Amino acid sequence: MSARTIFVAPLTTEAFAPFGTVIDKAAVAPRPMNAGKARRYHDLAEIPVSGEGSRVVIGHVEAEPYALPLSLGLVERHPLGAQAFVPLSPAPFLVVVCPDEDGRPGRPLAFVTAAGQGVCYGLGIWHGVLTPLGAPQNFLVIDRGGRGPNLEEHVFEVPWTIAPPDAA
Repeated sequence: MSARTIFVAPLTTEAFAPFGTVIDKAAVAPRPMNAGKARRYHDLAEIPVSGEGSRVVIGHVEAEPYALPLSLGLVERHPLGAQAFVPLSPAPFLVVVCPDEDGRPGRPLAFVTAAGQGVCYGLGIWHGVLTPLGAPQNFLVIDRGGRGPNLEEHVFEVPWTIAPPDAA
């Protein structure tokens, strides 16, 4: 494998902490509601937004699947708002993040979610596009609405290869 190969690791709260929050109901105790007929897993992630006229919005995304190995040529970030992706099925998806190195993305890290996990990328965190694995998948997306430039993209001069963990 080349030096530009990134191997996928399981998504954990600790490994993802520098980039945002893992949204996982296993991390909190449920609260009963609706006369005990429902359980609420409260405060799983915060969605900070900034800029005049900003607001938190919820969208629905239908995403087509990708296969591994994957060529990673582009990452993006959102300087004015966090961005959360909550899967509407238990299927796994790929999460790619990069540390910021003087305003540019550093070496990517790749994670695969466990059943039911979502993510919330922090403000200004470089990340890959929404990447379901194996089958189409639907997501709720919670992010910023409002005026102002809230998308920066970076194209790598040489793409990275994202490989499954068993390829190591």
